Amino acid sequence: MAEGLVEAGGIVHCFDQMDKPDEHFEKSKQKSGGALEYHQVDVTKMDQVDETIAGIASRAQRLDGLIAAAGVTGGGLALEHDLAYLDTLLAVNVKGVFLAARACAHEMNRYKTPGAMCLVASMSGTISNRGFDAPIYNSSKAAVVQLARSLAAEWGRKNEDGTGGIRVNSLSPGYVITPMTLEDFRTGRLNKANMADTTILNRCSMPEEFKAAGLFLLSDASSFMTGSDLMIDGGTTAWR
Repeated sequence: MAEGLVEAGGIVHCFDQMDKPDEHFEKSKQKSGGALEYHQVDVTKMDQVDETIAGIASRAQRLDGLIAAAGVTGGGLALEHDLAYLDTLLAVNVKGVFLAARACAHEMNRYKTPGAMCLVASMSGTISNRGFDAPIYNSSKAAVVQLARSLAAEWGRKNEDGTGGIRVNSLSPGYVITPMTLEDFRTGRLNKANMADTTILNRCSMPEEFKAAGLFLLSDASSFMTGSDLMIDGGTTAWR
């Protein structure tokens, strides 16, 4: 999605906990001509999130959009769930998304640049996936969908002083082939054929198939859309 925004002319700042970005990011940055920047940020730490986003907005004297895509996955039966990992999962998937949205709203209001936000949830926030027990992960993604609705209601009205007017939607992808899912295939925790079989299209998606969705939700193409969830799941939820 970051590449899609750059291709449309945006300047995109990417956050991650890694000391430095991976090889794919570096290649994308070279292709972008410098419109793609990296920041080492722990999205669960409010001071880091606030400071970094304030700095980005200050440099440009505006902030136009947010894609809050930080997240970790994890399954396990409820009666056997690792409680320590439960805290980590909720901190990243829910708290991290909230902190990023909150910080961006502050800057959008500061510079009177009503923007748009895309909070990345999952189809797992709407359904329980067959053959994959993940009650906490599923609940965290349901929380993101409801968070988008709630923030849309709170920030949507344009105020006389120029603040507000911020649109917030969620995006719920289905099964996506990422480095995390590839590792799960390798260890046998997930089965690619079984996952594909749950979709009407009989396949999993690739990250680049969400480029247009991110651009749509952050651009004026979705100017009358807020508080909604965009489900892109290959039809999985259509026959539930």
